[in-house]
Amino acid sequence: MAMEMRSPAVLLVTFLSITFLKTCLSEETLQLNDDVLGLIVFKSVFQDPHRALDSWNEDDESPCAWKFVKCNPLTSRVSELSLDGLGLSGKIGRGLEKLQSLKVLSVSNNNLIGTITPELALIPNLERLNLSQNTLSGNIPSSLPTSLQFLDLSRNSLSGPLPDNLFENCSSLRYLSLAENRIEGPIPSSLLECRTLNHLNLSGNHFSGNPVFTGGIWLLERLRTLDLSNNVLSGSVPVGMAVIHNLKELVLHGNQFSGSLPADVGLCPHLNRVDFSNNLLTGTVPESLQRLKALSFLSLSNNFLTGDFPQWIGQLSSLEYIDFSNNGFSGSLPTSIGVLKSLKFLSLSNNKLSGAIPDSLVGDYSSLSVIRMRGNAFNSSIPDGLFNMKLDEVDLSRNELTGSIPPASSKFSETIKILDLSANNLTGTIPAEMGLVGKLRYLNLSWNHLESRMPPELGYFQNLTVLDLRSSGLFGPIPGDICDSGSLAILQLDGNSLTGPIPDEIGNCSSLYLLSLSQNCLSGPIPESMSLLSKLKILKLEVNQLSGEIPQALGKLENLLIANVSYNRLVGRLPAGGIFPTLDASAIEGNLGICSPLLKGPCKLNVPKPLVLDPYAYGNQMGGQNRGINNKRSTNFRHHSFFSVSAIVAISAAAVIAIGVVIITLLNASARRRIAFVDNALESMCSSSTRSTNMAAGKFILFDSKSSPDWLSANLDSVLNKAAEIGEGVFGTVYKASLGGQGTMVAIKKLITANTLQYQEEFDREVRILAKARHPNLIPLRGYYWTPQLQLLVSDYAVEGSLQAKLHDLSPSSPPLTWPNRFKIVLGTAKGLAHLHHSFRPPIIHYNIKPSNLLLDENLNPKISDFGLARLLTKIDKHVVSNRFQSAPGYVAPELACQSLRVNEKCDVYGFGVLILELVTGRRPVEYGEDNVVILSDHVRVLLEQGGVLDCVDLSMGSYPEEEVLPVLNLALVCTSQIPSSRPSMAEVVQILQVIKTPVPNRM
Repeated sequence: MAMEMRSPAVLLVTFLSITFLKTCLSEETLQLNDDVLGLIVFKSVFQDPHRALDSWNEDDESPCAWKFVKCNPLTSRVSELSLDGLGLSGKIGRGLEKLQSLKVLSVSNNNLIGTITPELALIPNLERLNLSQNTLSGNIPSSLPTSLQFLDLSRNSLSGPLPDNLFENCSSLRYLSLAENRIEGPIPSSLLECRTLNHLNLSGNHFSGNPVFTGGIWLLERLRTLDLSNNVLSGSVPVGMAVIHNLKELVLHGNQFSGSLPADVGLCPHLNRVDFSNNLLTGTVPESLQRLKALSFLSLSNNFLTGDFPQWIGQLSSLEYIDFSNNGFSGSLPTSIGVLKSLKFLSLSNNKLSGAIPDSLVGDYSSLSVIRMRGNAFNSSIPDGLFNMKLDEVDLSRNELTGSIPPASSKFSETIKILDLSANNLTGTIPAEMGLVGKLRYLNLSWNHLESRMPPELGYFQNLTVLDLRSSGLFGPIPGDICDSGSLAILQLDGNSLTGPIPDEIGNCSSLYLLSLSQNCLSGPIPESMSLLSKLKILKLEVNQLSGEIPQALGKLENLLIANVSYNRLVGRLPAGGIFPTLDASAIEGNLGICSPLLKGPCKLNVPKPLVLDPYAYGNQMGGQNRGINNKRSTNFRHHSFFSVSAIVAISAAAVIAIGVVIITLLNASARRRIAFVDNALESMCSSSTRSTNMAAGKFILFDSKSSPDWLSANLDSVLNKAAEIGEGVFGTVYKASLGGQGTMVAIKKLITANTLQYQEEFDREVRILAKARHPNLIPLRGYYWTPQLQLLVSDYAVEGSLQAKLHDLSPSSPPLTWPNRFKIVLGTAKGLAHLHHSFRPPIIHYNIKPSNLLLDENLNPKISDFGLARLLTKIDKHVVSNRFQSAPGYVAPELACQSLRVNEKCDVYGFGVLILELVTGRRPVEYGEDNVVILSDHVRVLLEQGGVLDCVDLSMGSYPEEEVLPVLNLALVCTSQIPSSRPSMAEVVQILQVIKTPVPNRM
């Protein structure tokens, strides 16, 4: 009978029986029975679903033949026990203390739970202990075997602080990993007793403070790997590294280290990996780094480093990975960067670099596979050789690059997967060779000046998921074979001068999630083949010259959530099914005759015209003998009769139409103006005329400051410089500036000008209302600058970063937000929105809730920015609404259809609900896969219906109380209800959250 089937009572009897027999057996037999007994007792608490331990039999005299057990051949005692990856579950129980000769115990990658039993310290000769990749919890015991050389407890759920005396007897310890747990508090100073330590990994915990350095971490002279990443360690990184001569890896990313980089970091000659990314470091790059000839990985990203890009970078000949992104580096790239023939990854995005991209960077011998230079001020042409390399990703977007797009070579075509050249000054045509790029998944050439036809070769892409050619100067027709591959999920051609009909072949785009053709000069009917796009969720056709009726078959698109056909020449009834009966007026207005009770204009139906027959059409009834004589008379008679009937019908119809026009004119003169606007708008959009305006001098107003009112006027060019740009949103571009004479950093938002309030008195009144919105969870508005052509808003500058950065834009190994911090963000955001909604009349609507508009302070308290900007518009400008969805996909309330004028508090509640889902799951609201698109709210709702909603919770945040997470998820789904009236107010949301957080007595 197997031991795991026996009761505890039987097990106890067996244990006592064997103990009793010790008086009757030889010493060798006793030892063997101790090993058997210890392993059987150890096994008894496990569940073994794969029966991996079936060979363990209590009747055997020795365990040396058992699987996963090794014995010392001289003593026949168990020396090694390796149970890695067997799918075992249960707790680590008693029994192992019987194995007095055990040196290696490895039970990694199983499903063990519970705490680490203190009895492990009773194994006197244990040298290697590996319990990694389980679900062990609780504190780490205060004592460890003194003979331990290797200890790996990583990737569990261990918590609490480390005991101060944990490492007092660690003179033999060489390898220590506690990575990816939930350990908090300071790093014990007793760690410095481990003078033989080679590998130290404490990453992915909640260690805080800076005793690890002030206590003398550099005294561990034998260290080869030091990884303290993804904690909350703070303070400076002091000098003194020169004593660690053997150090090969220094990984400190994802903490709160401040100050300068250590000047002597380059004095560790064997360093091959240095990672200081995602900290608060300032200053310049130490020149000592150029000594590290063995360095292959260097990341300084997401700090506040400044100064010129190091010109000596070419001396680090072994470099394979460089990431300097999201800093303040300036100057130009040295030509010596081309010497780095081993370089595979180069990211310099979001700095202030300028000049040319060196030709030396490209070449036949280069190993580069990823180039990211987004958000700088490079102003050269794209090097010709760049498109002759084997690259996986190229991102040169948001620069000032000029010239044409080079033709793609066969090497480039075979490997490139992501190509982003958007927001530059590129001209010329789209090379036909682009159609030969077989692995390309993402292509973005938007916001350029290409003045090109769409090459038909674009239809040859076999793997393309996203094609973004917005505002790129395209003209001519849309190629009929653009969707031949069937893989496109997003097709954006907005803001061009495309003409002709939408091709019927658009129905071949079977994977389309988003189709946006707005603001072009497309004509003809909407193809009925669009009804085949079963996955389509967003359809944007506004501001074109489309005519006829909307095909009724489009009502069969069950997944369609957003549609806009406004400002075309459409007539007739809306489709009876799908989203069309619920469309807002703004999604259908500006047409020639769409029939809807929401519109006050004319309704035109395509009904058959009156049938007019000629009474002589079927031949003359006179005799044949008279036919020739009367032929002329007969002809005249027929003509006269036809004219009379036709005239009567025409006159009658004209009279009816005239009367109708008069009535409609008297009832609603604005309808005729809207129809006239369609023709004028279309004519102006399809023309090539350009306009220029002269900016008038404006006045700078600060509400609570004594700064010179002329400071901003005198410094506009430097303030609104691309180098000072720190962000771009739906309502405009944000710049960082130092307030004149005060040294105070502020954020300045340059608003979009179209439809902004045109009178300073109105603008001043609305801005002052927004400035009164003071709350701990709001970013305060400080002042403004106004001219009829330029409006700027001044607010506090936040250096702590946004929720977007904390959730998505950090490296994969960065510390995730814990559940308490995520709940704090949810509650703080709710309080800020409730203040906007309920403390003002009329309420202040944010209109654009999303993670990038939530800034975090040093304690991770949220502060809402960009609130109430819709108040500054006379109406919701089409630029805002057409770009709002692209800047925050998934956050737009369904009733808005991206174009609604009915902005109310429930739109913010919807966005807040999506924000909760993003915080709890760690996923983006919309995720684009190779074959599908996942809408987060739909995904969570389905899991809830199936009873597995906790499967979507972000496991990286560690342990979480289900009694809090479940009601928060339910609240999110209520907030994202398709029916606005079903959503709670933000005041109710705050009350619900406070109830959820209320402690329950004796809650575990």
